[in-house]
Amino acid sequence: MPNKLNDETFQPFPKLSRLFREVVVSEKLDGTNAQIYIHDDGVTMQCGSRTRWITPKDDNFGFARWCEENKEELLRLGPGHHYGEWVGLSLQRNYGLKERRFYLFNAERWNDPYARPKCCHVVPVLYRGYFNEASIRACMEMLEHYGSAAVEGFMKPEGVVIFHKHSGELFKFTIGGDGHKGDSR
Repeated sequence: MPNKLNDETFQPFPKLSRLFREVVVSEKLDGTNAQIYIHDDGVTMQCGSRTRWITPKDDNFGFARWCEENKEELLRLGPGHHYGEWVGLSLQRNYGLKERRFYLFNAERWNDPYARPKCCHVVPVLYRGYFNEASIRACMEMLEHYGSAAVEGFMKPEGVVIFHKHSGELFKFTIGGDGHKGDSR
């Protein structure tokens, strides 16, 4: 069989990102991943978990119901996907909360409390600057010593998320071992 070279079989090597570029380090919250998708019309909204679309009748810990109750305010997010963590009562670490809260992940966009919907929080930014291990470890030590930056008084935060701006990649670094949940490696 002849060796057939064409555009379909060619796979370019991906461009490499530079490591020592700007990063944003935020607290990694431990609840359940959630998203809000607002269609281009600006009025149609869908809710999702990390893996599927949800509705108030087929919900994920009440997130879709909360979205319906806060729809008018949430539409201020504008068209597109808006990812975050649904945190609080009966969810993972629960943070000592008696209610549930939605924390938007895109801290660069939603850090201004007047720009985001009043019903939403944003993940706390712990460091913004050039990538270096010492700064990331300092963020971890701060969380271990002072507790969560998201919920004052909660002393068992999960860790940090590092957003590497040049690559567009997210990385997590967890307290008490950086393996999979329950793995202390």
